[in-house]
Amino acid sequence: MAGERVRASDEEREQYANMVRAGMTEGRLTLEEGEERLAAVYATKFRDELPPITADLPDGGRRGLYETPEAKEQFARDGRRHLWGHAGFIAVVAAALTGLWALSGAHFFWPAIPLFFMVFGLARHARWRAYGGHPRFGRGPWGHHGHGRGDWGRGPWGAASDRQQGWSR
Repeated sequence: MAGERVRASDEEREQYANMVRAGMTEGRLTLEEGEERLAAVYATKFRDELPPITADLPDGGRRGLYETPEAKEQFARDGRRHLWGHAGFIAVVAAALTGLWALSGAHFFWPAIPLFFMVFGLARHARWRAYGGHPRFGRGPWGHHGHGRGDWGRGPWGAASDRQQGWSR
């Protein structure tokens, strides 16, 4: 058994330490309990020793990571970047379709049909972003929690050991 165990990296220990700190910030752990768990996190040698430290926190401690100001700011920054990318793509496609229409000499402005759906999709994207609608970060604009895919162990805040061991929900 000892030959199959994988050693934990400093990055993995730091991810779990951040989960414990988030639990302390939320008031789920007392200062003493949090310090004990932080000491246990930094004392671990193997990956399978890390998940039990945060097992009694909601979502294994991951939910607290998404509520940090850094995570919220990163989500907002990524959302703006994706929305501008979406708008830029629509602008390029609109220019190409309008150019094709001009070259075709058609009387009816046929690019209006695909552009209507593309702009409608952009409006939905903007609305969804305004409500903070990402399955990992809570409710979407329609009040549901994601799509039941269980993305908690994925993304930059998911622990690498959980992804590799198949512990992500």
